[in-house]
Amino acid sequence: MPQHCLVRPAHRALIAAALLAGAAAAQAQEKFTYMTNWYAQAEHGGFYQALATGLYKKEGLDVTIRMGGPQVNGMQLLAAGQVDCFMGYDVQTMKAREQGINAMSVGAAFQKDPQVMIGHPDVVKTMADLKGKTILISADANTNYWPWMRNAFGLSDAQVRPYTFNIQPFIADKNVVQQGYLSSEPYAIEQQAKFKPTVMLLSDNGWPPYSTTIVCMEDTIKKKPKQVAAFVKASMQGWKDYLKGNPAPANALIKKDNPNMTDDKIANGIKLLNSSGMVFSGDAATMGVGIITDARMQKTYDMMVAMKLIDPAKVDVKKTYTTEFVKDLKILP
Repeated sequence: MPQHCLVRPAHRALIAAALLAGAAAAQAQEKFTYMTNWYAQAEHGGFYQALATGLYKKEGLDVTIRMGGPQVNGMQLLAAGQVDCFMGYDVQTMKAREQGINAMSVGAAFQKDPQVMIGHPDVVKTMADLKGKTILISADANTNYWPWMRNAFGLSDAQVRPYTFNIQPFIADKNVVQQGYLSSEPYAIEQQAKFKPTVMLLSDNGWPPYSTTIVCMEDTIKKKPKQVAAFVKASMQGWKDYLKGNPAPANALIKKDNPNMTDDKIANGIKLLNSSGMVFSGDAATMGVGIITDARMQKTYDMMVAMKLIDPAKVDVKKTYTTEFVKDLKILP
């Protein structure tokens, strides 16, 4: 007698029911696409960790992480419905509202912005030393943090020159200060020029916005609240696991998506994310990873209005974010 015939009818029914339940569970994994703001790197690690270790699946989501890049306009793709949510930052989201794009921040992985200014160590010690220096910044900075920097530290537009994402002009001239990303340009300068530059986080000098936010269209939040909540929850747990646990699963996916990302660069990124308090500092220390507060968003909004970066008649700060997905998470460091 064939072996399968030895299974009793009642048992066969149970097995069939279990298989059906498994199929239903598999079908219940809802597709969800998140777009990052650049090529895969340690600064995206929490999201990759949630993907690699099954945190998204546990929350019922089949998540795809799409890489951004220099030629990718993530906000445009978000507005066009090409992705469910996008890795943004407050200044961008508030400006999008001004342009009629109903985007909202639903969580902030970084309590700080990783934007830095970089100087020669024997010439620049603090932001006050930027007076009289040549300052290399990108075109985007002119409608982002430069107006704030100029006003906060008494600088002048005459000091500004275009930053072409090449560190050689900085290395060659001690009178040059340039913009950078916490784990990127400073590390590259250290490797090439064999000296440790002065690195100043704008967020440690009064720059208020959150960064590496989860931004979704208002329509998505209304139509898919459970999916958005699940994505935010798993992502923030992913950040805790990535920085406080074993980051290897995420790092493998990061290197798969971005073969130019080396182990030493990733290790440097993780070290700086921890030492700077990027994820766990401020309100996150007591309220949990990903937290957004009314007071902090108001501070960013007031700064943007004061700098004439947005028109308050066109932007209601309360419509640029919601705290509902993070206020009760309490994923503590």
